[in-house]
Amino acid sequence: MILPNIGRLAKLPLSLKSLAEGLKATKRSTGDEISKLFNNVLYIHPPEEEDLLGIFNKQLNEDRRIVISRSNINELHKVLEQNELSCLDLLHTNTDGVILTNHKAEKVVGWAKNHYLSSCAFPSIKGDRLCLPRESFEIEGARNIISKACAKVEGMNCILINLAKDEYESNFVSAVVAPGEIGVKFEDIGALEDVKKALNELPCKGILLFGPPGTGKTLLAKALATEAGANFIGITGSALTSKWFGDAEKLTGALFSFASKLAPVIIFVDEVDSLLGARGGQKIAKESSYLVPQIGHLILMTLLFVAYQEGYVDLPDAGNRMKILKIFLAQENIGPNFSFEELANATEGYSGSDLKNLCIAAAYRPVQELLEEENKDGKNDAAAAPRSLNLDDFIKSKAKVGPSVAYDAASMNELRKWNEQYGEGGSRRKSPFGF
Repeated sequence: MILPNIGRLAKLPLSLKSLAEGLKATKRSTGDEISKLFNNVLYIHPPEEEDLLGIFNKQLNEDRRIVISRSNINELHKVLEQNELSCLDLLHTNTDGVILTNHKAEKVVGWAKNHYLSSCAFPSIKGDRLCLPRESFEIEGARNIISKACAKVEGMNCILINLAKDEYESNFVSAVVAPGEIGVKFEDIGALEDVKKALNELPCKGILLFGPPGTGKTLLAKALATEAGANFIGITGSALTSKWFGDAEKLTGALFSFASKLAPVIIFVDEVDSLLGARGGQKIAKESSYLVPQIGHLILMTLLFVAYQEGYVDLPDAGNRMKILKIFLAQENIGPNFSFEELANATEGYSGSDLKNLCIAAAYRPVQELLEEENKDGKNDAAAAPRSLNLDDFIKSKAKVGPSVAYDAASMNELRKWNEQYGEGGSRRKSPFGF
């Protein structure tokens, strides 16, 4: 270990100072690049005995933790003063596991303020300053650790498990995906320009995404989380139900209380229609009465009975199918005269998911032909490569992979009818009162 200034030993914890007493400074050779930065260099050799070495390393780690903690508290205090905020228990705030720069401290203070104001009906004001509780800092500091550990899935899961306060919140640990691990951006979605524009300019807390299966609703939610740098929680409606009386309400509350610890976060509830019943017909599920008041985060749902804004995700037309196909086949070996326009026109009624399955089936045809030739000749030519894809591969693959939803199916007609009546641009925009 190198200490650039011996005089700074007085500011270090007493235990580390005692370890360095009696050691003399020496000059290092001029050939060492590091020694050129300092006039005096102090060598501290660790003990050779195993027991003493363990104590030495333990003490160094503890001293490092203390120094980093003091630095973190100092950075937080600076940001609080700059923004005329206060925290009475700041000195007791646990910041273990993170090293806060001024930029990161500003983010933590901003997140802590957002967490406190969103969870407290009557904020504490002392001396004309908003007083933030220590708990908000520790929750938002934990989010920093999660972001740092996103590359280590096991470490992230351990942190999330520690954040969950009970068994109900623990149910959603496996559904959390860090923004760096989602792997989907808006540019990866080859259609739905109007919906993507609405998500980019989202002025509301929630949006309803509805439409036939396979049209990209889940991809849109994931892409939004990536672009916003937010954690992503993806669940189905069945995750909020239970056979035990009262558990459904507890699960719904746990979802949002756990999400508040990971803010900013996007909650995507798929198949939420399983929680609901028809108005005037079957009784609406109890979970719905608990779900609506909890919408304080940015929530995207495929079928939500109450939404702030709607986005109908329909089957792609020929132009959008061509965009989707170009993205799927961007890395494939395509023939020189391949016509994307002709293929797009030949896949009427295909959803984005159907087109993906069609591309997979077509890409396998050259490989299958190569394997058949090798089996016929009895030779294994490692240098042989599959031929390039042509339009005929896709036309023949259509016999195996067809559209999953018929354009004139009853479910499609119901969706279009609902969009016309309740969706954006539908009849509900027209005032029945004439003003």
